Amino acid sequence: MDRIWLREYDRDVPRDVDLSAYSSLKALMEESFGKFGDGVAYTNMGVRMTFSQLDRLSRDFGAFLRGPVGLARGDRVAVMLPNLLQYPVAVLGALRAGLVVVNVNPMYTPRELEHQLQDSGARTILVMENFAATVEKVVDHTSVETVITTRLGDMFPPLKRTAVNFVVKRIRKMVPAFELGDAIRMTTALKKGASCDLPDETLTHEDIAFLQYTGGTTGVAKGAVLTHGNMVANVLQTSAWLRPVTAQGKEVIICALPLYHIFALLANCFTFMYLGGENVLITNPRDFGGFVKTLKESRFTGILGVNTLFNGLLNTPGFSDCDFSQLHMSLGGGMAVQRAVAEKWKEVTGQPLSEAYGLTETSPAACINPMTSDSFSGSIGLPIPSTEVSIRDDAGNDLPMGEVGEIYIHGPQVMREYWQRPEETENVLSQDRWLCTGDVGRMDEKGYIYIEDRKKDMILVSGFNVYPNEVEAVAVEHEGILEAAAVAVPHPKSGELVKLFVVRCSEDLTEEEVVAHCRGQLSAYKVPKQVEFRDSLPKSNVGKILRRALRDEAPDS
Repeated sequence: MDRIWLREYDRDVPRDVDLSAYSSLKALMEESFGKFGDGVAYTNMGVRMTFSQLDRLSRDFGAFLRGPVGLARGDRVAVMLPNLLQYPVAVLGALRAGLVVVNVNPMYTPRELEHQLQDSGARTILVMENFAATVEKVVDHTSVETVITTRLGDMFPPLKRTAVNFVVKRIRKMVPAFELGDAIRMTTALKKGASCDLPDETLTHEDIAFLQYTGGTTGVAKGAVLTHGNMVANVLQTSAWLRPVTAQGKEVIICALPLYHIFALLANCFTFMYLGGENVLITNPRDFGGFVKTLKESRFTGILGVNTLFNGLLNTPGFSDCDFSQLHMSLGGGMAVQRAVAEKWKEVTGQPLSEAYGLTETSPAACINPMTSDSFSGSIGLPIPSTEVSIRDDAGNDLPMGEVGEIYIHGPQVMREYWQRPEETENVLSQDRWLCTGDVGRMDEKGYIYIEDRKKDMILVSGFNVYPNEVEAVAVEHEGILEAAAVAVPHPKSGELVKLFVVRCSEDLTEEEVVAHCRGQLSAYKVPKQVEFRDSLPKSNVGKILRRALRDEAPDS
């Protein structure tokens, strides 16, 4: 196809990337360890970890998993951590050992965690103690054989480690009681791994790197199979796209998005490590006061986030007093960047807020606005190197320029498949490996893509996917609910929130009871924030609930 967007590329950005440059993420990472040595790779709560330290610690952790734990190449390891120094140590260690990483949201409920562990077949899980009680409730119903625990301060120097861990557990009481008698501390694992050999696995583009879970049309999360080839391609694609603004020296990137989210995983954990940058990890981005304090202590050059994060910072006292003199890269993804937020961001920081687009299934980056753009366009940008985008009708035919249709993506970053779900895979991947995104948009005469609507019923809350089927399946487990339908409604802060329409069995059922029931089974961002009772729900002639009809009503309700 005619890649008309290439004419809009920044001068330093190539049309395509050399996919043969690295055989695997392991090869890419190990080059960075040697190249950047004593340079700082990660900072968390004022503690720095160099590339050399990360090299040693990740080697030791990988050796422990392959040695004492007894994992074999291709086995799955679940990682259930917020943004801590332990995260890159564990993930890079597992990948170097030839294992597959299963990222887990630490805020998952037992039901959500059990499904993901069962579905992935993970044999080992690393969890922060704050969330170990959730693991305890489900571990006996999964294939997990080894539990490794860590505390918030375990990667800190001795005095700070002791103080932080004491405050978290004894003063703030942030660690619910749990009993995992055979669990191993990560600090112990690292000591044992230091005396073990790490097999020198020869990994290829075909080896699986991640099972990255995303919501499913059937109401349960499914694992996108992201290979080493997928991830290497996207690292090379994104680093090439950033070249016009990253050639000025060492990057210091604020990482407030959780590393288990595909956006931060690719960008912070790999792309900026590949570029030799320093990632400043924000463990609790909801504490905007503490967040701003960290920003004031950092001469940061870039920040990645979702619209709600940028908006939250702009409305936090003291943010406008930060030093933005080094800032030259602000990139929003995961959800639509709102024009008002982008304009205020430029007013306060002096720098534009660019928008990017991708999906878990594209590792994730597919389109990004040129990094030299100085204003907000409302577009999700141009297809990045080695990527094609097509706008198609319902029959799968290409549409003329400017017409609205479904967005299809083709490129080396497109996932292999959904883990053990061939039918789901066939629904989104054509035989020639074009991904049907479910998003509806158009392409202008220059190749810029604009999102017009979502074909899917997915709800996007602060950059996180919420699938209605999952919310509805939980809701109808309540004995007082006959039918339920979940839809998105606009929200100025989170972009969208979940509204639940309910047909109840008894007039005695209250909104508070419905929300409390859902809260016990769903992560907080999935819990309905609005509940409306109806005598009936609109249905098609075959009895399917028409969510779109409800969604069209919801904004005015």
